Amino acid sequence: MAVHDECKLKFLELKARRTYRFIVYKIEEKQNGVVVEKLGEPTDSYEDFSASLPANECRYAVYDFDYVTEENCQKSRIVFVAWSPDTAKVRSKMIYASSKDRFKRELDGIQVELQATDPTEVGLDVIRSRAN
Repeated sequence: MAVHDECKLKFLELKARRTYRFIVYKIEEKQNGVVVEKLGEPTDSYEDFSASLPANECRYAVYDFDYVTEENCQKSRIVFVAWSPDTAKVRSKMIYASSKDRFKRELDGIQVELQATDPTEVGLDVIRSRAN
């Protein structure tokens, strides 16, 4: 599964310049590769991010999570989400699962990884607990 250059470029923009709040990636079988499906504006909320994950299809996503520690320090973590809902087609789940590690290696700088099958598994509280 090829990873289009745009995927890496957009990720670098998110990481270095914080141009986006999140990026949703999709596997395009016709192009035999991973492409950028949606870019979240820096002002977008976590709700915008979770709403951009389709209910019946797999996706990869990266979320730039800002939070404040108990010591009152402002921190940020880049969270990688492997979204694979139970209602997705088996073939799709297999393709996403088998190409996840290779795709993740292309995105240098991921600090937290989540595997999710329903919206509760990518809740803000889950991300917060994994980011610390």
